[in-house]
Amino acid sequence: MIASVRGVAGHVGLDRIVVDVHGVGLLVHTPPAVAAGCRHGAEVELATSMVVREDSMTLYGFSAAGERDTFELAQTVTGVGPRVAMALLSVLSPEELSAAVAADDIATLTKVPGIGKKGAERIALELRGKLPEVPGARATKAPAGAGGWHDQVTEALVGLGYSSRQSTDAVDKVSREGGDDDGPADVSTALKAALQVLAR
Repeated sequence: MIASVRGVAGHVGLDRIVVDVHGVGLLVHTPPAVAAGCRHGAEVELATSMVVREDSMTLYGFSAAGERDTFELAQTVTGVGPRVAMALLSVLSPEELSAAVAADDIATLTKVPGIGKKGAERIALELRGKLPEVPGARATKAPAGAGGWHDQVTEALVGLGYSSRQSTDAVDKVSREGGDDDGPADVSTALKAALQVLAR
């Protein structure tokens, strides 16, 4: 089990980072907000979870141990695998997920791509009382001048299962409603806003 990695970001994608650890490049899948906060050549430290399957070993990385623990706990729910668990943490912070589960807030849970009403009800039921209060870990922002938040959020939405047209329309609406071409201060905020548009 690889619980954490620290090294230099050799490559940064939309939802993945290649971390160079003493000459070995580890491919780590991350929520879009985590990848957006990393830069090529900069040191990065991630709390990680390794998912082993018969034909693959996949490493998932998070900005804090609390997010990793929530990712692992989400997978204990019937029918929830790594992809849906990652979608949960791409849309909701651990605190938001905990609050939604505690309040039996099905509407919030169904905003996550891949989770329908029955799935949301199952998550609320099976995670009730299991999610700890996690200190805020989502403060990862795209640096000023990084630009391209429109493209980043559009790609994130496509990666979460929406069509290119749906994704583009949602991003355009977020930009118009914000009244500012620069958009939100961070990719995570923009992604949440776009998902709210798609859920209307």
